[in-house]
Amino acid sequence: MTYRAVLFDLFDTLVLFDRERLPLVTINGKTQRTTAGYLHAVVVRQFPALSLETVYAGLSESWKEAERLRAIDHREVGAPERFAHFLRCVDIDGTACPTGFVQSLIDTHRYELGKAAEVPAHHAPLLRRLATRYRLAVVSNFDYSPTALDILDAAGVTGLFEQIVVSDAIGWRKPHARIFEETLTRMGLAPADALFVGDRLDIDVAGAQALGMDAAWINRAGEVCPSDVTPPTYDIRDLAELGPILGV
Repeated sequence: MTYRAVLFDLFDTLVLFDRERLPLVTINGKTQRTTAGYLHAVVVRQFPALSLETVYAGLSESWKEAERLRAIDHREVGAPERFAHFLRCVDIDGTACPTGFVQSLIDTHRYELGKAAEVPAHHAPLLRRLATRYRLAVVSNFDYSPTALDILDAAGVTGLFEQIVVSDAIGWRKPHARIFEETLTRMGLAPADALFVGDRLDIDVAGAQALGMDAAWINRAGEVCPSDVTPPTYDIRDLAELGPILGV
């Protein structure tokens, strides 16, 4: 198959996220990897009575609620909406907050998450080789586009991608067709023109295939594709295997 473009998922495809690199704090006598400690430092400047435990509980509850809503119809819950819910969880009146307070929470969370993300060393050279022959794009489920851009900037690969499409900007998450369609439309491509590469069968592979794209599954654990699932076009263990497949 001849492709004109290669579209990539971001997290656990181009970028690996290591929870062990998140800040370590003690909550109710237990150690946790979370951004809550840094968020608490922001919160107590305005609301000194709030405890770290309360902030941690509110952060956890806001994440659970965002996941619940996303599962209903694949609509994205962006960071501003999630942190508005966080304020409700910790009994802070959002209208009483100073200008920029919610943004400071979002930016603090963004910065700490970014430190837990890493682009493996062999990915950038592969992307540069691919960019000499194919048009490249990122299609990512994430609630705050600047976080994704920070990570790609840090790896020095942002300029290789013609489009970086993140679900918070589109309003829809993979596997919903809308986010794939938007990317292809921006690039002036038909589904058959592109190969989609991702680590999730249910989100990346199924979503791309439903639109008519071929898909490469990053199957690091060597799992067997379930019999009731359409197999991906390519089943690979590491992104490096794209090189021989795509002739770079």
